[in-house]
Amino acid sequence: MTSTLKQGLPPVLVRAAVLLCLVLSACSPGGSLPDLPTTQPGAYRLGPGDVVRLITFGEDSLTGEFRVSDSGTIALPLLGPVHAASLSTDQLGQQVSQALMKANLLKSPSVSVEIIAYRPIFILGEVSKPGQYPYQPGMTVVTAAAVAGGFTYRAVDDYAAVVRTQDGVAIEGKAYRQSFIQPGDVVTVLERRF
Repeated sequence: MTSTLKQGLPPVLVRAAVLLCLVLSACSPGGSLPDLPTTQPGAYRLGPGDVVRLITFGEDSLTGEFRVSDSGTIALPLLGPVHAASLSTDQLGQQVSQALMKANLLKSPSVSVEIIAYRPIFILGEVSKPGQYPYQPGMTVVTAAAVAGGFTYRAVDDYAAVVRTQDGVAIEGKAYRQSFIQPGDVVTVLERRF
């Protein structure tokens, strides 16, 4: 036995150890998920659940807070539903201005839009306080985990599984610590297996 230790491990044990390492790495939680497409912070795109404030200069009846509906519209007095989903706040302001002119309600309206409340994010899994949280621009996976009370001792803290809806289709992928998340994302912090 001492001669085996002096010579190193038998080749069969070395191969078995390498095979075991490969199997364990393939079994890591979320290991088979594709990487989530990266997103960069930029002009925010409105979606269902966002709350915006429209300010129409000189027209108090057309100024107020409006929620983007499940169908992607906001219901404005005198105009009815106006498409808002996937638009930036500037684009929505221009769209409302054009709708007011088209309806002959105002000749040259000045409309500005600001976001009052973003749609929430959802954080599940190995965090201290899983649940629904308000989105903040520039959030990453690690800041989302921090908002939820931080990682538990069992958490995989290098990446998380994220479900994101893009163009009406839900996709799931692996997002790393510094990956930006979007409003409406469902972030699952995975549990280590060993």
